[in-house]
Amino acid sequence: MAGHSKFKNIQHRKGAQDKKRAKIFGRLIKELTVAARGGTDPSANPRLRTALAAARAANMPKDNIERVIKKAEGGEGEIYDEIRYEGYGPGGTALIVEAMTDNKNRTASEVRAAFSKFGGSLGETGSVSFMFDRVGQIIFSADAADADSMFEAALEAGADNVESDDDGHEVTCATEDYNSVVESLESSFGAPAESGLVWKPQNTIEVNEDQAGTLIRLLDTLDDNDDVQNVSSNFDISDEIMAKLA
Repeated sequence: MAGHSKFKNIQHRKGAQDKKRAKIFGRLIKELTVAARGGTDPSANPRLRTALAAARAANMPKDNIERVIKKAEGGEGEIYDEIRYEGYGPGGTALIVEAMTDNKNRTASEVRAAFSKFGGSLGETGSVSFMFDRVGQIIFSADAADADSMFEAALEAGADNVESDDDGHEVTCATEDYNSVVESLESSFGAPAESGLVWKPQNTIEVNEDQAGTLIRLLDTLDDNDDVQNVSSNFDISDEIMAKLA
């Protein structure tokens, strides 16, 4: 769940993370399934390498990963359509919803209903994505390294930016450099806490307490949808408001 308030809001409900582990694995398995259809050799399939890096970051068991790859090799596994929805949420916030589904009509109906219920509106493809950059994002916990060490290693690996604070380190890079950057940083600091390709907002919109409460209910509803893989937004919610809503 990509938003602002530094990267600690990437999952705006950290406390719910453990409960959602099965759901996180389910989404990773979908991505592995789709990626592996382009070839099961990671060295020749950048998307599969990216999916494997994300699976490692989530501590997905190797058995689960190998099962997906084996199915793909045998031409088995589900067929999913990839769809991106774009629209506006409370307070004029922009949202990008990425989905993988075996029923496009169902998913479109459910996503539209979520936006409508919480005062948002869906737009055409491209209606908000121009306000975001597609980048690789690698997040390490604060104890993985000090800020200087992380900055130097990321710079050497080919990253574009590093933001460090008491919560951890957020490294961003061009999408085409993602696999080489994450592999280089893993060799220095171990598996990251999170990694993947994300939509990063160019600017953020500050929302008030009422707007924030409605927005988070919208994000929760989308996040609970089994077809939704990722939701990105350009919201900025202050720590004080987040504390009240937690």
